Amino acid sequence: MKTVQPSLFCFVFLLTLLNLGCKENKKESQTDMETENTSMESDHIAKSTFGEMPDGTTVDKYTLKNAMGMEVDVITYGGIITRWTAPDKNGKYDDVVLGFDDLKSYLDGNPYFGALIGRYGNRIAKGKFSLDGQTYTLATNDGENHLHGGLKGFDKVIWAATPKSTDDGAILELTYTSVDGEEGYPGNLDVKVTYTLTGDNQLEVLYEAVTDKPTVVNLTQHSYFNLSGDFTQSVLDHELFLDADAYLPVDGGLIPTGELRPVSGTPFDFTTSKVMGKEIGADDAQLKLGKGYDHCWVLNEEESGFGLAASAYHPGTGRVLEVYTDEPGIQFYSGNFLDGTLPAQKGGVYGQRAGFCLETQHYPDSPNQPSFPSVRLNPGETYKTKTTFKLTTK
Repeated sequence: MKTVQPSLFCFVFLLTLLNLGCKENKKESQTDMETENTSMESDHIAKSTFGEMPDGTTVDKYTLKNAMGMEVDVITYGGIITRWTAPDKNGKYDDVVLGFDDLKSYLDGNPYFGALIGRYGNRIAKGKFSLDGQTYTLATNDGENHLHGGLKGFDKVIWAATPKSTDDGAILELTYTSVDGEEGYPGNLDVKVTYTLTGDNQLEVLYEAVTDKPTVVNLTQHSYFNLSGDFTQSVLDHELFLDADAYLPVDGGLIPTGELRPVSGTPFDFTTSKVMGKEIGADDAQLKLGKGYDHCWVLNEEESGFGLAASAYHPGTGRVLEVYTDEPGIQFYSGNFLDGTLPAQKGGVYGQRAGFCLETQHYPDSPNQPSFPSVRLNPGETYKTKTTFKLTTK
């Protein structure tokens, strides 16, 4: 027995060492696999530095990619989409949104290229509204009216970013807290906007917000599209469809009058797809007020939920943009105030109507117009709305 026990001990000891070695190897293998997966996921999203704010804050750029080759660049300043590539009918990828190559150009002033807009997208008359008997005064940054959140709206703040990956695309979550009284709005508002690039060339934009006081919220995305990929050309040759039988006529300050006017028989009828420039120069009082199209269309069957609101088509490249939303309205803006003073991303300048916007939203000036769908958000409620942009060819 005395000779057997040491041999047994040695055998058990060696077996234990072998087992520990196997476990360690397994752990190393798991670590290697995790590293490999992380690397694989990063194929769909990349982070880089876009610039630096005057106070030294770094502005990051995230490039979202999918398996088909589409790329969307988003910066943390304003949640701005600075670049968005899409294939034409021959498979050639081009940038199809107006933007700048550097941060300074955004800081120097621009017409909201690619930005997230809030707290309130579009206009509020005379920069005032009332809630529960209390009047709130906002900045008047568009003549006598309030536009797109004020002097420092969501388009001019730094958003916190959290990148994530999917099997065939990428997700970027952006968060920002707008404090009580910011730009005159009541309540601390916690906002999250999620950009999701899918494997079939759709960019989903999910907006969420909660508040600790009654307030008003109307968020949107302000990308300017030119599906030709040639920013020296106007978009008037694009064909547009809007699923809307009515639109909101405006006064001289581009504030809705409160009327829901049928589009039938007017230049505002896009219920059948037509070229954007076909009637833009018509002798129409509303077109003269906006120097072209800068109006909100009342989407059909707003209560039916998420559906197709608009589509645009560029015959030369075959690119098609479809816009799906659960919002009651869409602002079609034909780039009327672009004036050739801003440098284009591919050289040259952005001339008049070098891009168009399709901004899904509640109606302008809703806080002052009780007949419009409500934009009120109360404590305990969650503001949640989604818009999807889909790029295809035909």
